[in-house]
Amino acid sequence: MSEPERIRVLVVDDEVDFASAVADRLLRRGFSAAAVFSAADALARLEGSPADVVVLDLKMPGMDGLGALREIRRLHPDVKVVVLTGHGTVSAGIEGMQGGAADFLQKPVTIEVLCTAIEAAAERSRSARSAAGPEEGGER
Repeated sequence: MSEPERIRVLVVDDEVDFASAVADRLLRRGFSAAAVFSAADALARLEGSPADVVVLDLKMPGMDGLGALREIRRLHPDVKVVVLTGHGTVSAGIEGMQGGAADFLQKPVTIEVLCTAIEAAAERSRSARSAAGPEEGGER
């Protein structure tokens, strides 16, 4: 019997210590996790290393989280995005959800709540890939 595939998570936050700590805590909970520190780095990383779920900050220099969300949804439609921000407002949450975010969480958040959101989003991501089939789901 084979071991289930680990959920692949990409944490995107310009706060290096925070993003690294979240990725480390996810690794210790059995996820496959990595951190990058800008939207541009996230988009580049997704080209070469697919993820099931992106945990994305809204407020970042350069391309912000909502811009990154739009690009991720356009380029990688089966990757789910969980917005995690310390700058959450109701309007930003609504805009993020309308833009295709799987969930919207405000910092501080417990690791348990984050893991639950990631697992739910990953399930939707994998279901979308399965429905697309091996030919369609693997191409970008």
